[in-house]
Amino acid sequence: MVLRVGVVGGGQLARMMIPAAVNLGIEIRVLAEAEGMSAALAARSVGDYRDLATVAAFAADVDVITFDHEHVPQAVLRALTSSGVAVHPGPEALQFAQDKLRMRERLAALGTPQPDWAAVTNEAELQVFLDAHGGRGVVKMPRGGYDGKGVRIVSGAAEAADWFAAVAGDPAGNALLVEELVDFRRELAQLVARRPSGEVGHWPVVETVQIDGVCAEVFAPAPKASARLLEVAGEIGDAIVSGLGVTGVMAVELFETSDDRLLVNELAMRPHNSGHWTQDGAVTSQFEQHLRAVLDLPLGDAGATAPWTVMMNILGGPSEGPLDARYVSAMSAVPHAKIHNYGKDPRPGRKVGHINVTGEVLDDVTYDAREAAAAFQD
Repeated sequence: MVLRVGVVGGGQLARMMIPAAVNLGIEIRVLAEAEGMSAALAARSVGDYRDLATVAAFAADVDVITFDHEHVPQAVLRALTSSGVAVHPGPEALQFAQDKLRMRERLAALGTPQPDWAAVTNEAELQVFLDAHGGRGVVKMPRGGYDGKGVRIVSGAAEAADWFAAVAGDPAGNALLVEELVDFRRELAQLVARRPSGEVGHWPVVETVQIDGVCAEVFAPAPKASARLLEVAGEIGDAIVSGLGVTGVMAVELFETSDDRLLVNELAMRPHNSGHWTQDGAVTSQFEQHLRAVLDLPLGDAGATAPWTVMMNILGGPSEGPLDARYVSAMSAVPHAKIHNYGKDPRPGRKVGHINVTGEVLDDVTYDAREAAAAFQD
């Protein structure tokens, strides 16, 4: 019997599930938002993921529904599960990735280490929080933000006046999330997977480097990470994925603070940019693992295949002209680099691909990855 997975969303994450599905003998179908998206190879339908009739029709011919993004409305998700459709991760878990305030509340109930935070509904409440935290804080829109969007560092409550106005009429809630401005040494990410029957597995924790709120580099495993850090990061990831009932792959973004604590920044309940290194640096990639997990198949080995893997995002590409010639340059410069193309037209800041390089010596691997990525920039 052929298993059929339906992926809502036609972006690069859905695109990178396709080879893993082919290798496992799984039929993968994609509901894309528009023609010509990254996952066009598997797109069986084009339609609005916010429309229940569209999503329900798509779900009728697959064994399980999963996601390229976390933006499908709760009403749609709950209608699917009520009608007997297998949805992984399900709405009960996804709500904590869709709403950062709910995430903070649930993580607090679980006893998960996280920054000081508060829900604030007006400038006066925000100012009280800022005054109690050195006069600065991080304000976040609870819903809809990603890649640094919907995040703002403020030194005064008036700097968030427009956002208070924006959420004032939101039926999902009129509060903003404010967090302490964490004094962190670096950002880490713990990738973990869980299947519905309860099996959990995680990869080594990685270090991520952000540029303008977008992940630019990933180092796997995190350099200079002690055995204790690796252990604690894994424990945090395992506790969250089980405590929230997540099924599939989940990324836990972490701050390593200047006083050696690990604090949870954000969650993503899908394959994640911080896990792209697993395609060429782990026994089981995050994309294969996600498919295994949502189908409740035994999880694969998440161990590394080389001492070091460095992932570099290709952000934007050249300001003019296609990327074709740049691929030739990158291949020539670093023949052992693994280049992953998302099939997107380049534009400033857009993720159009990534590069993985593996090896024995971190400095050499990093140099080669950066050299290959540089071939795509002006």
